[in-house]
Amino acid sequence: MAERVLLAPDAFKGTLSAAAVARALAAGMRERGVLADLCPVADGGEGTMDVLLGAHGGRSLTARCTDPLGGPRNARWALLGDGRTAVVEAAQASGLALLAPGKRDAERASSRGTGELILAAVAAGAERVIVAVGGTASTDGGAGALAAIDAGGGLRRSTILLACDVLTPWEAAAQTFAPQKGAEPEAVERLRLRLDGIAQGLARDPRGVPMTGAGGGLAGGLWSRWGAELCSGAALVLEAVGFDDRLRSAGAVVIAEGRLDAQSLQGKAPGTILAAARQRGIPVHAAVARAAVDRSDPAWRGLGAIRLAGSIEELTRLGEQWPWTHEQPRGPRRSLRS
Repeated sequence: MAERVLLAPDAFKGTLSAAAVARALAAGMRERGVLADLCPVADGGEGTMDVLLGAHGGRSLTARCTDPLGGPRNARWALLGDGRTAVVEAAQASGLALLAPGKRDAERASSRGTGELILAAVAAGAERVIVAVGGTASTDGGAGALAAIDAGGGLRRSTILLACDVLTPWEAAAQTFAPQKGAEPEAVERLRLRLDGIAQGLARDPRGVPMTGAGGGLAGGLWSRWGAELCSGAALVLEAVGFDDRLRSAGAVVIAEGRLDAQSLQGKAPGTILAAARQRGIPVHAAVARAAVDRSDPAWRGLGAIRLAGSIEELTRLGEQWPWTHEQPRGPRRSLRS
């Protein structure tokens, strides 16, 4: 009987969707006679909306909003098949990927556009809005989003579920994420102090609460002001795609993302999948553009081969090389520490 491999990639941020990665790997594996189960995943960051649409059905809609620096933008949001649940992806309106590297400004960037997308979902009659909070350019504690929602008349009777891609609490958001958003050390400190001041004025103090630092504090702001529920984006998505049942029939799992490192273990899809497969004794391999993995860390136990690929062509070639051994990966992007 042919081997069944569960392909559970996340998106390569700003370059490849999770579905595209899965299709490329599967195309190569089929040449080897492998039964590939395509299971694109997400964790509350980029791509979450499309994975939930694929799992639940529904339609993609567009709303006018502001981008991270206040410019006009048409951004996507989704109404799922039940007609009552909407999905808003913060990265669509307030995403870091929307800004060229030279335009990134962690202090100026706002989450206002995300609030405007939430209002669009509420106006369309959504009773529950799932907000995927990852991938923002902002570190404003959700101040922009909260101002937009207040100006638009509030949430009416709608509720918010926050799909978070990290476990980071509010007080660590600036030092953890702002450098990736273009902030120099002095700016990081100013942002830390700004978030501390914002927290003191919120109805509920988000400091010390896991996941409230997601989206540069967007999660914490919505949690405090509107009583939004915090949840693991990875767990939400894996349940939606029936991951546990599909894992049971797999002989191996392939995870994939743009960069595999210590943050991949902090509430993100690769770490969640690795832990689930390890419990069942199912081997896990990785296809990534870049990696920095310390194999002495017990959290990586169960991870087999790490192979490097950053394009559709390279991913297809990796599929053609299945099964993968635990050898040092070959490819154009050598950034691996084992």
